[in-house]
Amino acid sequence: MSQPSPAPATVAGRALEHPARERIRLDQVLQALADPLRLSVLHKLAAAGPGAELSCSDLDLPVSKSTSTHHFRVLREAGLIQQVYRGTAKMNALRRDDLEVLFPGLLEAVLAAAARERLR
Repeated sequence: MSQPSPAPATVAGRALEHPARERIRLDQVLQALADPLRLSVLHKLAAAGPGAELSCSDLDLPVSKSTSTHHFRVLREAGLIQQVYRGTAKMNALRRDDLEVLFPGLLEAVLAAAARERLR
């Protein structure tokens, strides 16, 4: 059964574009996952549990605000996260269901491999 495509999240007339499930491409997902900071964001979202939303400030990246914004945009445009505004906070959620339908086991395998790598 096909899930509806995520609608753009709007605030003050601004829309955040998210790719529909059928437009998420493996090459873009893997490219987004290649950066250690972006991988750490996914790890934190996955650790928060299914359906969890964390604000950008909860995910505290050790980079400037503009660089942080870039990393979140790459994750969103690759289809890895869903971003919505809640008041003034931009909330982030892992698109686990979409990724599992498209690439079964990929997300869990990548997160497990990253966890093993951190232990080395």
